[in-house]
Amino acid sequence: PGDPLWTVPNTFVASANCGRYCGATIDFVDIDPNTWNLSIPALSSKLMKARRDGKLPKVVVPVHFAGQPTEQEQIWELSQEYGFRVLEDASHAIGASRNGEPVGSCRWSDITVFSFHPVKIITTGEGGMALTNDEELAERMIKLRSHGITRDTALFRGNVPATATDISVPLNTPYWYYEQQMLGFNYRLTDIQAALGRSQLERLDANIERRNALAHRYDHALKGLPLQLPTIQSENHSAFHLYVIRLKRNVITKTYRKVFEELRQRGIGVNLHYMPVHLQPYYRELGFTPGQYPEAEAHGETAITLPLYPTLTDQEQEQVVDALHQVLGK
Repeated sequence: PGDPLWTVPNTFVASANCGRYCGATIDFVDIDPNTWNLSIPALSSKLMKARRDGKLPKVVVPVHFAGQPTEQEQIWELSQEYGFRVLEDASHAIGASRNGEPVGSCRWSDITVFSFHPVKIITTGEGGMALTNDEELAERMIKLRSHGITRDTALFRGNVPATATDISVPLNTPYWYYEQQMLGFNYRLTDIQAALGRSQLERLDANIERRNALAHRYDHALKGLPLQLPTIQSENHSAFHLYVIRLKRNVITKTYRKVFEELRQRGIGVNLHYMPVHLQPYYRELGFTPGQYPEAEAHGETAITLPLYPTLTDQEQEQVVDALHQVLGK
């Protein structure tokens, strides 16, 4: 309790809430104005100040926003210098890679988390997956997902009842014996959910390929409009869970809300990802105020997520593009 966890403001609240569940204090690092991922200069600067103040984070949670990988190798280098753990929020990024290294390899992190929410690239209805190369962390997570219980005889701590006579039972342990070794949760996927998720893995590459093709079509079709389009770093292969644009406020005369409403009126299912977490009422009550993270706040005032999913047809995408030209071309 009380350990600091840092993440970005332009994310779903779960990226911060996970720390609050454990009693952690939450702080945020502003985003890069081009990639919309965690800003490495902002993180570095904040870490230097935190070291002087004796308030370094225990965990940093970078978010692969919209499916574009963060600069994980630089975050990892900072973690080695400043002594924090790295938990990648890759809810948007299954199937993405950086410098050929797939997101989820945990080469530059302690844990990577994927989401299998209904609108994610792979879905099991709900739930997700945590990956790590650390055997101790893996053992702990396996227990935590199942009420803190283990049936692994190699991990038993208590006095195993000496009632078994079958020498085929490891350590002479009764088949019914198990131990609760910590306070855990019921976080197991059902067999049906797991089967549903596994059935989609063989289509993952095709899914990502289609998403990238649709994103490239948007890039080409939206040139010339008063928009900031996604910037994908050359080292990255994005999963394009989302295709997000930002309005250029110094060019557009219509308000953000007006643009949003006119697109909705034309049947285009636009959305916002995300309202800055630090401005949510819960986090405002913890002391956060407007103006603390200007890049994330600017994002929340200008970003529009366009429809993008593998079954989106070229004709449907053209309808989205036409609507944007109608609304922004005036």
